Order: sequence, then structure tokens, then C-alpha cells
Amino acid sequence: MTLNRIEINKILKLLHDEVVPSVGCTEPMAVALAVAKCRELLQCTPEHVSAKLSGNIIKNAMGVGIPGSDGMVGLPAAIALGAVAGKAELNLEVLRDVQPSDLELAKTFIEERRFDIRQARNTFEILYIDIEAEAAGHRAKVIIAKEHTHYIYLKLDDQTIVDERHTLAKEHDRNHESWLNMQKVYDFAMQVPLEQISFLLDGARMNKNVAQMAFEGNYGLNLGKMLRKGVFEERMVGHSTMPRLVCYTCAACDVRMSGARVPVMSNSGSGNQGIACSMPVLVFAEDVQASEAKLIRALALSNLTVIYIKQLLGRLSAHCGCVVAATGSACGITYLMDGDFDAICAAIKNQIASLTGMLCDGAKPSCTLKLSSAVSSAFQAAMMAMEGICVASTDGIIEEDIDRSIDNLAGIGRDAMIEVDNMILNIMTEKGEQR
Repeated sequence: MTLNRIEINKILKLLHDEVVPSVGCTEPMAVALAVAKCRELLQCTPEHVSAKLSGNIIKNAMGVGIPGSDGMVGLPAAIALGAVAGKAELNLEVLRDVQPSDLELAKTFIEERRFDIRQARNTFEILYIDIEAEAAGHRAKVIIAKEHTHYIYLKLDDQTIVDERHTLAKEHDRNHESWLNMQKVYDFAMQVPLEQISFLLDGARMNKNVAQMAFEGNYGLNLGKMLRKGVFEERMVGHSTMPRLVCYTCAACDVRMSGARVPVMSNSGSGNQGIACSMPVLVFAEDVQASEAKLIRALALSNLTVIYIKQLLGRLSAHCGCVVAATGSACGITYLMDGDFDAICAAIKNQIASLTGMLCDGAKPSCTLKLSSAVSSAFQAAMMAMEGICVASTDGIIEEDIDRSIDNLAGIGRDAMIEVDNMILNIMTEKGEQR
């Protein structure tokens, strides 16, 4: 099917909106962004910050390192750094320019308990951040919802600057729909002019540079570094293609989850998703010496597949986003193996049959273990597809139609796992209170 120029431009805009650089884990960065926006409205450092956050924001911000915080983790560091040094104009790179002097101010902000954090109840969005800040007798309020950089409410004292709350609430019932389908995703990746999607290669190389940092230092669990460290690892794991895919992907995740102040190219609001849908494709292309043109189209196929699935699943859920992102990688790798549309659909079904149901228990260093499993499974799914092996429609949630299979995956993570998500949050918050 040939796409018209209007459709291609619409998808291009979607790619540019969803594949963007991010410094640090996107959930605490979104909180820091909202605080920084309050700082911008007040035109000074807030004296006190009150945060009301949805459960998924709390879950994904509790255990992850914060860039520029000298090893601190979690929401207090994100709020404090956003208050003393955040730059709202940088969006998800909000803490990019934090200086050592800012860090001392942030530590004082935390020590003096100039903030409070509560869970927002009955919010209409899973991604919901409500920040109120006070300074010099003035009060600012900022709400981010639905997307990590989407301001739905801005207010300074009695002046309302932006108010999209009613509009967003009305749109809530239409959430988790997509005008994309896999045929359209594939056709776009094959037909779009290469120069219009070359930025995806720049993003993949950005993520590989982050992985290289892991091999030269100590970050997170050091899983990526371990997999290529020495004679024992080489004898046990080898240096063939599949271990390299896992090694580089985990290495980039190790750096990011440790809170290193370096940008990664994210996808659908997640740096780990950006890593998981680009790194395996890039490394595989290097191993098989694919042309740059073919690599760029493979990256487009991978990234857009992830965006499509995440539109149905939602930005945040109890389902691990790394599995979704690695499904994109399975598509890209299959294409690099000269697989056609049917083979790519088979790879997706194989991946869905493998890891559907992997839980997200927050952003943290051990996310690298989930990435390892997801990328290994994606490579296996692609290999099976190229051998003509596809999970049958009689198996589990797999259907003959690829889009219905994807919708089944999304429905489980979006709807069926809500109670699982609540239990995970309860476990994590109770554990935090015991410390």
C-alpha cells in the first residue's frame, strides 16, 4: 500500500514527538520539570513544594538515580534539583545544567524538608503530576498529565494561564486508540525518504555512546560490562551476535539507571524503551554489515512499532515497557535479515507469546535484567520467523490478525493488570516506610 504525503507527514511528526533525547529516567524528570516550571512562574527558587503524584509516577521514581544528584535516588532529589536548578525550557533534559553549587542547595532543600509528597487519588490519567510551589508570598501550580511534558494546568496566584483539565478528561475515554496499524507502520518504514528519518540513526548512535561508558566505568548492576569483561565471560557467553545485542543494550541501561547525566534517545516517554528498540538493531546491523540505508529503515520500523503498541497500552502500566520495545527490535532485526511483512508479523507474534505479562516494578538499576530477557527473546523471535516458525493462532492470546494480537497484549497490560499494579505500588511504598 502506497502512503500519501499527508499520511507520511503525520507519521513523521509522531516520530519526532515520541523519539526525543532525555537525561535521566523520564518519570522523576517529569516531576523535576513540573517543579522547574513552578520556579519559572515564580521567578525564584520555591520555598516549599507540594507534590501530588499518580501511583505509577511514584513507582517509577522511587528507586532510580537522579542526574546531577551525586548518587541520590528518588523523588526528593528530583524535586529539590528541579526547584533550585531546573530549566523548564529543556523539557526532559531539565537537569542537564546542574552545577556542584546547585547540588549543595538541593541537599539543604531536602534536609530542611521543604517538600511533601502524596499519592494523587482518583486521577483520570495514570501519568499525573500536580505540583504547588510557594515563594515570597506567591503560589504557582503546575499539572502535567498524559505525556511527560504536557502541561494541562498552569496558574500563578489568581491568574490561570493554561487550563486543559476539562478537555483532557473528555478525551480520556478515547485513550488507548491508534490510527496506526502494522501494515501502515511497515509501509511508512519502507517508503519514507531516508533523509527524513536519518535522525533515528543519530539517536541509536547516541545510545551506543552511552553503552560505551559502561565498559569504562562502574554503573548500576554492571551487567553489560560483566558480559564482555574477561576470559571466563567470553568462554561462558561468547562474543557472537546475540550476546553482543544483550551486552550493549544492558550497558546503556546500566548507565541510565545509575543516574548518569548523559542524554539517551527515548521512545514514547522512556529512555529504556528508546535503548531497547534501537541498540539491538544497530548492533545487529553492524555485525551483518548492513547498509546504512537499510539500518535507518530498520530503526524506523522498530521505533514506530513501539509507538503503535504504546498508543494502545498507555504511557505507564504494570506491563514492562522493555518487552514492548524489544518487540520493535524483533521487527527491525527481522527486516535486516531480509524478512518481509509476513515474517515481521511472525516475529511480533513470537515475542508476544514469549514475554507477555512481564511486570514493571518501577524504574531502577535491575531494569537491565528485564532488558536482557526482552532482547534475548526478541532475537529468538526474529530467528524463528526467518525459519518460517510462528506461534499458531490457537495458542493463548495470539490471533491470526497481527493487530488483534497486539491489541490483546495491550489490553492485558492496560486493563487486566490494574490490581497487579496497585499491589506492586503497595509493596514498594510499605518497603520504603520500613527504611
